[in-house]
Amino acid sequence: MLKVSLRGEQMPASPIRKLVPYAEAAKKKGIKVYHLNIGQPDIETPSICLDAVRNANFKVLEYSHSAGNESYRKKLVSYYAKNNIEVTSNEIIITTGGSEAILFGFMACLDIGDEVIIPEPFYANYNGFAVQAGVKVIPIGSNIETGFALPPIEDFEKAITPKTKAIVVCNPNNPTGYLYSADEMETLKEIVIKHNLFLFADEAYREFCYGGIHTSAMHLKGAEMNVVLMDTISKRYSACGGRIGAFVTKNKNVLDAAMKFAQARLSPPYYAQLLGEAAVDLPDNYFDTTKAEYQLRRDTIVYRLNQMPGVFCPNPGGAFYAMARLPIDDCDSFCQWLLESFSYNDATLMLAPATGFYSTTGLGKQEVRLAYVLNVEAIHQAMDCLEMALQKYPGKL
Repeated sequence: MLKVSLRGEQMPASPIRKLVPYAEAAKKKGIKVYHLNIGQPDIETPSICLDAVRNANFKVLEYSHSAGNESYRKKLVSYYAKNNIEVTSNEIIITTGGSEAILFGFMACLDIGDEVIIPEPFYANYNGFAVQAGVKVIPIGSNIETGFALPPIEDFEKAITPKTKAIVVCNPNNPTGYLYSADEMETLKEIVIKHNLFLFADEAYREFCYGGIHTSAMHLKGAEMNVVLMDTISKRYSACGGRIGAFVTKNKNVLDAAMKFAQARLSPPYYAQLLGEAAVDLPDNYFDTTKAEYQLRRDTIVYRLNQMPGVFCPNPGGAFYAMARLPIDDCDSFCQWLLESFSYNDATLMLAPATGFYSTTGLGKQEVRLAYVLNVEAIHQAMDCLEMALQKYPGKL
C-alpha cells in the first residue's frame, strides 16, 4: 500500500476549518450557523479595488515579474511610507498571500532541523509552514490572565539553543488580539540582536488597533538586518480571496534567497495585484469607519462574554479576534457539540477550538477563539446561543 510521507503525516489539520463538515450538516438540517470561527471579514471590498480588476484592459494575461509587478511594488513604497516604514521597491517581493511570505521566510532563513521560537497561542498555520520547511517550532507560553502579553525575556533566553534561528511575532496578534507595545517590541529587538536571530513580523492586522499605537518591527532601529516583514492585503481591504501578500526586508542576502523561491513558483496572482495597487490610492481616512465598526463589535462581544457565568475574556487591543476561557471540559468536544447536537431558536454558532493554536499538548482545552467579523446584531444573537449552550452542555464545569 502506498503511504504518504512522514512530513505529510505531521502536517496539522486546521483547527479553524476541521469542523466545516459539521457546520454543513447543521445547515442541511435548517439550522442557522453564526460563523465566529474564521477571520473572514463581512466588510465589503472597496469598489475602487474591484473596479480596477473589472476594468483591466489587456489582451494577454501574462506572468508578472517573480517579485511582483513593479508598478505595485512602487505603490507599496508609498503605502509603507504613510506608516513610517521606509523601504524601496527592490526590498519587496509580492507573494501569494501572507502565507507564502511566511513560508519564504522559513525556507530562506532556516535549514532543515533549525528552530523558530513563537509565543503561544499562535496562528495555527505557522505549524503547517514549519512542517513544510522542515523546521521545528519552539513555543513560549503566554497566558490569558495577562491578556497574552509578551512572555518574559527570561523565557526566550531559556528556549534559545544553537539551532534557534528566528522568532515569529504577530502584531496585532492572531488568535489573541493582543497588541504588542513599543517596549515589548524593543525587548524582541534586544533578543534578536544579542543572539543574532531573525525576527519574522506578521503584521496582517496593522490598521486595526483600538487602544494603542502599532509598532512595526520595521521601526526597530539597529535591527534592520534581522527583520523580515510578512504582510497581506487580505484583512486590510477585506480581500482574502485575492491571495496577495508581501515579503519585505532590508537584508539583501535574505531577499536574494527568497527571490529564488519566488522564481520557482513563477509569479504571484496578476489580477489581485491590480486590486492591491488600486487599494493604495484609497483615502487616508478609509480605515476610520472600518476600525470603528470592529471596535464596536469587540466591545460588544467582550462585554457579552464576561457577563456569562464562569467565562473570562481579556479585552484585545487589535485585530478582530478574542480568546475566551469557558467553563467546559474540552473545547474540541464543545465546538463539535455546538454543531452536532445544539440549537437555540433554530441557530447555533461555530467557534475555533483554542487547542489548535497551542503547540504544547494539553493547553487551551478550556479556551476558544472568536472572530468578531459579524455585525453587532448577529454577535448578540450568537452570544445568546452561546449563553444557552453553556447551560446545556454535558461537559460544563
